[in-house]
Amino acid sequence: MTGNPESTDHDLFDLSGKVAWVTGAGKGLGRAIAAALYGAGATLVLTSRTEADLRRLDAELDTGTTHRCDSIAGSVDTAGFADRTVDRILDTHGRLDVLINCAGISPSFTRSEKLSDEVWQQVLRVNLDGAFYCARAAGAAMLEQHGGSIVNVTSVHASAGFDRIAAYAASKGGLEALTKTLAVEWADRGVRVNALAPGYFRTDLSSGLIDSNWGQRIIDATPAGRVGYPRELGGAAVFLAADASSFMTGTTLTVDGGWLAR
Repeated sequence: MTGNPESTDHDLFDLSGKVAWVTGAGKGLGRAIAAALYGAGATLVLTSRTEADLRRLDAELDTGTTHRCDSIAGSVDTAGFADRTVDRILDTHGRLDVLINCAGISPSFTRSEKLSDEVWQQVLRVNLDGAFYCARAAGAAMLEQHGGSIVNVTSVHASAGFDRIAAYAASKGGLEALTKTLAVEWADRGVRVNALAPGYFRTDLSSGLIDSNWGQRIIDATPAGRVGYPRELGGAAVFLAADASSFMTGTTLTVDGGWLAR
């Protein structure tokens, strides 16, 4: 939060005038979070590996007279991508207030003893290395302006084990540890860093697993008795991005239908 924390003369969930960068915005949870931030008034910078997905989302969101979406295709683990993106954001908008680190992959559902070096390294490179690169670049800009909010999208599997997702779970556990460290380093300079941990939501990434023989096991482990819909994560992301959470940093907000409550 960059204003007076005691002020009550504004909507604590209003993101009007704030610039938010959402990685992994082309599909799934990133797409839903981008729509929620846009609905709260934010100007968006959307990044994803697939330009066509970004164009579709941009067209769906930016239907008014005021253009509030920019799209940049690229992968967060590509050398220099995060730094170039932040430079472009600052050149275009003059500031960066929010980063939602949502880009992630989980290309393999494999027992650990059969997990290849290549897949392990690929998942860690995108989910953890890429998230760090983006947080580092965004954090530097936010420190200069003495305020900002970074939200790292992790997973319930940062805390709870599950079969055949060793690389994914390790990457998300590492991201939660990184969240705490960055929060401690940057809190006294006005930059908040929190994690948002989803349970199982129906997305392109998870639908194959949910629709397989594992689907009933997932539902049985969820007290709500179902998986989530991507739009159900948007409010939590807006909360962590906005002044409503101005005294929160270094914590994980879980949205999982009760998965971790068991």
